[in-house]
Amino acid sequence: MARRIKNINPLIYVFCEGESEQAYTDFLKKKFSDVAVIKRPSATGLFEEADSRFKKDPRFRNSAEVTDEIWFFFDVETKDTNKWDQRLKIIKRLRKLRKNPNIRIRLLMTTGCIEYWLMLHYKMFAPPVLSVSDKEKMLAEVVAREPAYVKGDYAATAHIAENYPTAVINAEKTVRNLLSDGLPSLEDTDERNHWLHTSCKTFSTVYEAINYLEQLNGICR
Repeated sequence: MARRIKNINPLIYVFCEGESEQAYTDFLKKKFSDVAVIKRPSATGLFEEADSRFKKDPRFRNSAEVTDEIWFFFDVETKDTNKWDQRLKIIKRLRKLRKNPNIRIRLLMTTGCIEYWLMLHYKMFAPPVLSVSDKEKMLAEVVAREPAYVKGDYAATAHIAENYPTAVINAEKTVRNLLSDGLPSLEDTDERNHWLHTSCKTFSTVYEAINYLEQLNGICR
């Protein structure tokens, strides 16, 4: 397949853990349609799903050379801390599907549940979000702000997401505050992401993807 010519908007594939992540991705797709082509599979699924799609699905395999970024949008939970090595192998494999430059992989991680990321659209806080009870409380907080919210509902999720500039500021603080707890760096590296993936601290890195889209938006104005 021929290489994509310059000045065509970046192609981004997003693999989502759940329906709420899909709804938020669809908001980003619509919001930033002028500066990026954002696509996601209709089915949920993360690292193994992406690995399989780019190996077996002609639509993905044939577009690998013109894919600029692959995002994984998911919750970080204690039950998954031992999956890092396996996930990193897939990340490294996906990067190499495109040469000069490699495909950029971004991990849109949020501790516990996406509802914590959604609450950052309203306020800055970093409570524990790992137990079932913690997640139920976070969901209740979101519903208190947006009564129509249920997981996967696009309209309610989009209404919350319109306040993303506040979420970006708050989420960046959650990561920056972890430097004193041993976070190796603010830079998006495998070392940093390994630490975040396994630390069981409260944070969200979704802001980094939005910062990237906002940067593209600024370039295209």
